[in-house]
Amino acid sequence: MISFIAYTLCFLLLLISFAKDKKKTKESFFKGLKSLENIMPQFIFIVFIISMLLSLLDTDAVSNIIGNESGGKGVMLSSIFGSITTMPTFVAFSIGNTLLNSGAGYSQVVAFISTSTLVGILTFNLESKYVGKRVAFYRNLLAFVFSIFISIIIGKVMIL
Repeated sequence: MISFIAYTLCFLLLLISFAKDKKKTKESFFKGLKSLENIMPQFIFIVFIISMLLSLLDTDAVSNIIGNESGGKGVMLSSIFGSITTMPTFVAFSIGNTLLNSGAGYSQVVAFISTSTLVGILTFNLESKYVGKRVAFYRNLLAFVFSIFISIIIGKVMIL
């Protein structure tokens, strides 16, 4: 129901925008399509990799590796994997949902989502060209520590 409301609202706003300025609306619409076109290969690749991993691992294996019982080891493993796989937030959230449904723990999924969106091991060289190696290193380190901290808090809150 919420999706229906959101799509209806977006469609109505698109109609209002089109009525106000047809040229700008068309330009914006096609820019959005181009952006979607640029994101889709990355999204499909990541979903494919996660799907392959989940098809090889059953629910018990996922629970053992990154389930609630895995504790700090699972949080660290999720954080390291998330730091390597940089992805957009909407991809990370959908993968996080899939992991939760497959038996992963809340702390571990939060660690994965936050590090995959905040920490960029693969993008470190590019980032360091713009802000310098020292700033890039400390930003990634603080993001990693923050992700661990938040995952622990969420894990404690979700148990209550």
